[in-house]
Amino acid sequence: MGSPYHQFCPVAKAMELFDERWTLLVVRELVLGSERFNDLRRGLPRMSPSLLSKRLHQLTAAGIVRRVTDGSEVRYVLTPAGRELETVVDALGAWGARWTGRLGDADLDPKLLMWDMHRHVDHAQVPEARVVVQFVFPGVTRASRRWWLVVTADDVDVCDVDPGFEVSVTVTARLRELTEIWRGEATWEGAQRSGAVTIDGPSPLRRSLPRWFVSPLAV
Repeated sequence: MGSPYHQFCPVAKAMELFDERWTLLVVRELVLGSERFNDLRRGLPRMSPSLLSKRLHQLTAAGIVRRVTDGSEVRYVLTPAGRELETVVDALGAWGARWTGRLGDADLDPKLLMWDMHRHVDHAQVPEARVVVQFVFPGVTRASRRWWLVVTADDVDVCDVDPGFEVSVTVTARLRELTEIWRGEATWEGAQRSGAVTIDGPSPLRRSLPRWFVSPLAV
């Protein structure tokens, strides 16, 4: 926990836990459904493993997280108290989208964008049993330029190396524009019209693809 404020105000008492760096972002990842340590790391790639372990321990001690062990597998699950923080995370996200201004170039990260998109797929909108979406980001360093989402009936895998399946549809996009679409600051239609995003593949897939991804940020 952070240093005590020595105030009876409930906001002050809550911030003794949440004003430490990364803590609320760990809660964000848990709210979004990540339960395993490696999945949490993928959502927080710039956070060191040792600090993530420390924050999880603190959240567990505070009754926000419950550590569940099943054989060799360990999961971190929000308690009822932790689950109530979902509204706090949602409200902060909505406020941040409205008031924090334009993203800087350092805020653009294809790895984080693909990770977030992969966990917000509306499977009911995907028209085939398995669809492979290739994303290409011109201008991004070669190691992060191409990504694949493999969408099946009940799962989505995100790959930074070719998974070996035939590509169903390819999205070529400037990273900033696709990030702005995901944040609700731009639309698929407008980005395609401007040429910032192109979608190549069979016509039914091209037309339906924007409906496959439901961003929690586009409010």
